Amino acid sequence: MEVTTLFFYFVSFLFIVLFKSLIKSFLYPSNGKQLPLPPGSLGWPYIGETFQMYSQDPNLFFANKIKRYGSMFKSHILGCPCVMISSPEAAKFVLNKAQLFKPTFPASKERMLGKQAIFFHQGTYHANLRKLVLRTFMPDSIKSIVTNIESIAQTCLKSWDGNLITTYLEMKTFTFNVALLSIFGEDEILYREDLKRCYYTLEKGYNSMPINLPGTLFHKAMKARKELAQILEQIISTRRCKKQEYNDLLGSFMDEKAGLSDEQISDNIIGVIFAARDTTASVLTWILKYLGENPSVLEAVTEEQMSILKRKQESGEEMGLNWADTKNMPITSRVIQETLRVASILSFTFREATEDVEYQGYLIPKGWKVLPLFRNIHHSPENFKEPEKFDPSRFEVAPKPNTFMPFGNGSHACPGNELAKLEILVFVHHLTTKYRWSVVGEKNGIQYGPFALPQNGLPIKLYSKK
Repeated sequence: MEVTTLFFYFVSFLFIVLFKSLIKSFLYPSNGKQLPLPPGSLGWPYIGETFQMYSQDPNLFFANKIKRYGSMFKSHILGCPCVMISSPEAAKFVLNKAQLFKPTFPASKERMLGKQAIFFHQGTYHANLRKLVLRTFMPDSIKSIVTNIESIAQTCLKSWDGNLITTYLEMKTFTFNVALLSIFGEDEILYREDLKRCYYTLEKGYNSMPINLPGTLFHKAMKARKELAQILEQIISTRRCKKQEYNDLLGSFMDEKAGLSDEQISDNIIGVIFAARDTTASVLTWILKYLGENPSVLEAVTEEQMSILKRKQESGEEMGLNWADTKNMPITSRVIQETLRVASILSFTFREATEDVEYQGYLIPKGWKVLPLFRNIHHSPENFKEPEKFDPSRFEVAPKPNTFMPFGNGSHACPGNELAKLEILVFVHHLTTKYRWSVVGEKNGIQYGPFALPQNGLPIKLYSKK
């Protein structure tokens, strides 16, 4: 019995030693120069520091790391070892060295959005996709849908009049409908409810642990993703039968010259919905909060928007907004910029080292994720005076290079930023000229996961000024 017990302990000990050796070889790969890894902690096995980062103020999480380890440190989130960087110079280096750092997300997110989506590629395939997206989202294309966006905004605001609403949830509906408009054109109304049902289930599992077992959020999300792809395949098939020309994003993807398969089209449609919806909805939610907290800024924005109405009335112009109107909103545009900076909706982005990279005396191992920390760059007092203060006037002067990157940087900068700014401008115009609102309940709290949001999604009561 004693021999058996000793043998069991010996085998267990040997297994632990071998397991630790394998983990060490994965996390600390050998390199010819024997460069050290950046300082930092990898947290718990597999889980790493995922929960610490997503469950608290990211400012606090990152600030504590930077204070302890410096502007470059290692961590482990969402199942991936990674290096986080928080200096403008390092962010520029990573985002503009496509040959060294490819765009990537954790494998679970690639599975949800689709491996053929534009986010996960570079080179010829990425360049082709980016050209197709820009063809639909550049000013020459989106100026034709100002009236449609205006109609969606007016419908949303009218439905909220006199009601208690959760701002973020309602903004997600608005931005979702605008995203579908840009993808499917005026046909979007035909598919809206089915696409919404599947996508809303998919997004619930987006930041869950990638455990694909029945009952888990990840499993439900993957089932919804499969159904979403089937709906898109049906839409594509229906369009092919009609043999019409379409000027929307789906039409651009389906162009024979694009050379995309149905799977590639579906993956990129799902990816565009993801990129166009939650982030813009978050920005709009923060804009309402900041305008409500800064009466002088709200007054300036309202006066700017009312002057557009007054000019149209005096000149006898048609009262709806047009593209030229949206390009004549400098104060409102600065409010958007400052909101993007202070709220920092996109706290970071993912890149992956395609080879061992030496930077500032440290090794970034091949295969590790690299995360430029936009939030910390935007909140650094070295880059912005009184960074926690909401002050749109700071954008009357261009910020220092590489210190303001709300849409990323380099060849993978967000190609839909013009559409996002357009829908925000249109919405704010109708909000400030026709409505007033008040926050209900907690006014100062912030919740996280995955985006920073006002507490409880900012419940407000909206009233018509009339």
